[in-house]
Amino acid sequence: MTALDGFVGKLAAAEGARDLDRTVSCRLTDLGQVVAGRLALGSVHDMTAVPDSPAVPKADIRLTMSSDDLLALTSGELAFAPAWATGRVKLEAGLRDMLRLRSLL
Repeated sequence: MTALDGFVGKLAAAEGARDLDRTVSCRLTDLGQVVAGRLALGSVHDMTAVPDSPAVPKADIRLTMSSDDLLALTSGELAFAPAWATGRVKLEAGLRDMLRLRSLL
């Protein structure tokens, strides 16, 4: 939870994200958990972890990765762009959000 809060927190604090108000989730494939919250006003709010299931509501911005890749991203051992390009990290969002996120990540 701390690692995800750090990763999403850096994203939320970026200059281009300060006016974002979006739900965000991260599916941790090896743990069977989805951590969801909200990016708003330059920070992350209401982060909660729930068991992964089809009943979990879809967030506006959805990340999927293993917990090891999340830790590597937050520690700086893994860069987002290569991880995304090789499929280690999945990012799903609407076109407008994708265009905005590409400059932040």
